[in-house]
Amino acid sequence: MSNDEQRPRASFTSMADGTPTDWAILGADFVRFAGGLPDRVLAHLALLAHGRDGFPVDRLTHSLQAATLAYEDGRDEEYVACALLHDLGDSLGAYNHPDVAAAILRPFISNENHWMVQHHGIFQAYYMCRDAGRDDIRDSLRTHRYFARAEEFSARYDSPAFDPHRSTRPLAFFEPIVHRLFARPRPAG
Repeated sequence: MSNDEQRPRASFTSMADGTPTDWAILGADFVRFAGGLPDRVLAHLALLAHGRDGFPVDRLTHSLQAATLAYEDGRDEEYVACALLHDLGDSLGAYNHPDVAAAILRPFISNENHWMVQHHGIFQAYYMCRDAGRDDIRDSLRTHRYFARAEEFSARYDSPAFDPHRSTRPLAFFEPIVHRLFARPRPAG
């Protein structure tokens, strides 16, 4: 029998019928479950190693390169973690991967880093649109206060992180950073 099967369970079949004892059980289990978030995020990130899908490197290597570039450029740990995890949503959000990554990171990062992650796809699309002769879809965002941050992230860390010959730090190097980032949510505000 697993530990989960041995732990107490709430007695309700509808949350409307929950009791203070039920909420205490759920609260204790939430703390335990939330503590495992960094390991689940890292396990999901590792899934990005499967296939290149036409890119010069797989998505995990791309993520490690972006994080390595940011780390070696002296960026703070939160920024480095964002560089590492910006494509975390690729495997589940084929059409909206920046939104998926941004939603996972939201409780743990600053507003400026959240906006950067959430909009990085638009900033990466600049290169594809430019070469296809289409308008720069970033133009509608140009007046946003975090525009320059997202533009810099794309140009310095996201865009150049597809080099099969670039030296990158291994995922194990970044694991403590991810654990510290997800240790507790930032205060709201």
